[in-house]
Amino acid sequence: MKTAAQEFKLQAGRLTADLRHRGLIQTALGKYEVVRDQTKSGFQDWQAARQAAAQTKWEAINHLDAYLVQFVEKLESRGTKVHWASTGVQAREIILGIIREKKAKCIVKSKAMTSEEIHLNAALDQAGFEVVESDLGEFIVQLRKETPYHIVFPAMHLTRGEISEVFARELGSAPTDSPEELTLIARRVLRQKYITADVGFTGANFGIAETGMISITENEGNARLSAALPKTMVTLMGIEKILPRFEDLALFLPMLATMGTGQALTCYNSFYGGPRQPGETDGPDEYHVVLLDNRRTELLADAEQRDSLHCIRCGACLNVCPIFKNVGGHTYGTTYSGPIGSVLTPHLRGLQEWKHLSFASSLCGACTETCPVKINLHHHLLHNRRNAARQQPGFAEKLAFRLFAFVINRPWAYGLAKRAGRLLQRFHPWVKGGPLDPARAWTKTRELAPIARQTFKEYWRGRQLGK
Repeated sequence: MKTAAQEFKLQAGRLTADLRHRGLIQTALGKYEVVRDQTKSGFQDWQAARQAAAQTKWEAINHLDAYLVQFVEKLESRGTKVHWASTGVQAREIILGIIREKKAKCIVKSKAMTSEEIHLNAALDQAGFEVVESDLGEFIVQLRKETPYHIVFPAMHLTRGEISEVFARELGSAPTDSPEELTLIARRVLRQKYITADVGFTGANFGIAETGMISITENEGNARLSAALPKTMVTLMGIEKILPRFEDLALFLPMLATMGTGQALTCYNSFYGGPRQPGETDGPDEYHVVLLDNRRTELLADAEQRDSLHCIRCGACLNVCPIFKNVGGHTYGTTYSGPIGSVLTPHLRGLQEWKHLSFASSLCGACTETCPVKINLHHHLLHNRRNAARQQPGFAEKLAFRLFAFVINRPWAYGLAKRAGRLLQRFHPWVKGGPLDPARAWTKTRELAPIARQTFKEYWRGRQLGK
């Protein structure tokens, strides 16, 4: 049984060598960056917008206790049943309890990364319920028995031909290379599911404390149908999704669309505040909101990394990350991939088991630069590395740093190490392969640059002496 770190290294090595896969992802993300930058230019001052968003999220997270109470009071005043879940296991049990109480057979779901986080689909399948993802990308990867590849684009790693093959195999449709026809195939299947589903399930992009409303952003209308047609609606929301005021959405909705998909605004922006009220023509008879902690309050208590909870799940940091572009989303082996996943996952799932993700970074800072709410992502990766080393330093690591400290603090030892390094570099197993790791030699896919005959310091000394 491989550890998470071993599996990551194995998959990363395989996919970085897969030029076809890398080409697909980099082409898709290259187009994204062009469209995103065009849309960003529509903001009068993009940096000022980022600062305003960061300050709003800071206010929400640092006063989360008060805003959650206000949010719940408003929801319950309109007949919504609010449930508090401390862990993923508790959240699953609450949702399964609701479904069993309603004697439901079919659940139709709109996109919800929180449900992926608590492995809800597997729990529903095991309990004997039919659960259908209604987001097109999520529907495709569900048919392939895969997890979402990307926070925003779940099936971005697949070609039209691969989607056609899975539709033909799972749905019995005729092969086609037309995106419109593929969409219509899924539409025909899903429309029937909306009509027959007993329970509709959604995630939440934002929860508005002032009004007690759930804000859901989408492009396909599937979340609206999931919420409007079944008699019972369930929303699973991470407690960090709170915004203080309804007017905050004037900034956050276009910002989420710009950074998520390069749109000025997504096609559908819906608000849910309770079950169907008197005089309303649609909506559920019963509405449940499950508020998920799942170690978020532990992160809230960490003043140094608390701003990680500001994340609005736009996926922008994944889209610019050179590591993600080469290893892909599934390699991370966790719900949230890319830079934000590498920051959050050690907090949510255990620092020692998942610390390798924080080392899977070039620390180029592109993630921090693009984050719309100004999360200091690449510094948090360093914080995770430091915390992991402090918590459980390895023998080899301690020995290496002690040796480094000895050498760096003694000029004579440093000079000797430089001379030895120039000689021994050619024989290092990472360069030449060798018995330790012959298949992953650095020089297997690139030429080794010639080692300079003298250091810059030696060259400069000689220049000053006129040699």
